[in-house]
Amino acid sequence: MKSLEQFKQEVFERRPEVKKAYDELAPEFELASQIIDARLKKGFSQAELAKKIGTKQSAIARLESVDYNPSIKMLKRVAKATETHLKVELRP
Repeated sequence: MKSLEQFKQEVFERRPEVKKAYDELAPEFELASQIIDARLKKGFSQAELAKKIGTKQSAIARLESVDYNPSIKMLKRVAKATETHLKVELRP
């Protein structure tokens, strides 16, 4: 059985346009991954995190997808609830 990394490498080699699209979404994937990790480390379900920050479970599901652009305000609420630190930066 192939690992995810092996599979991605093979697809990227055959289809450079897929690699380009994947790379363009890298910040969204990274943010979603960090939110999911923080939630799971606290042992929260999506519904539990939603209740802690005063929103609905569906909002957390969208937040954890790469098809949603959360506000800084929402990210601050998630950081507080998961006892993490929010850092937003632009790098050269």
